[in-house]
Amino acid sequence: MISKKMEEAINNQINEEFSSSYIYLSMAAWCDSANLKGFAEWFRMQVAEEDMHAFKLYDYLLERGGKVVLQAIPQPDSDFDSIQDVYEKTLAHEQYITGKINELNALAIAENDFATQAHLQWFISEQVEEESTADDILNQIKMVDCKPGSVFYIDQNIVAARQKEAASEAE
Repeated sequence: MISKKMEEAINNQINEEFSSSYIYLSMAAWCDSANLKGFAEWFRMQVAEEDMHAFKLYDYLLERGGKVVLQAIPQPDSDFDSIQDVYEKTLAHEQYITGKINELNALAIAENDFATQAHLQWFISEQVEEESTADDILNQIKMVDCKPGSVFYIDQNIVAARQKEAASEAE
């Protein structure tokens, strides 16, 4: 059985993960409207990944005898200055989520909830990857100084790189 405090904290994290999904959907919409179809598809893939994170917590909470209580999701920003702005906000958001996962893990440690600690190790590793990926893309965008031809090149290749990464993880 999971403690009420941990149940509430996991419900809050489920909300954070669904909020992340909504934020990335808004970023995908912006990219689509800016005719950056590759970036838009990358964010759509991110939406699916964030939903998977939320359901991983959702299922875990139910397995531990907790009750899932869904919360309102705040409206995300929809206006961005550039693709660089989008990825600066992506990196900042991933750093924020890392902090939330770390807080959740600290609570599990404080409560001697070893099962939750073990479950959260996947999320901790995932956040290292999420931050690294966002930082890598942001650095590529900065490197080309948002020049249209170079941004177009990144846009054309970003989904293939992500699919290749996903395939290597599946092995």
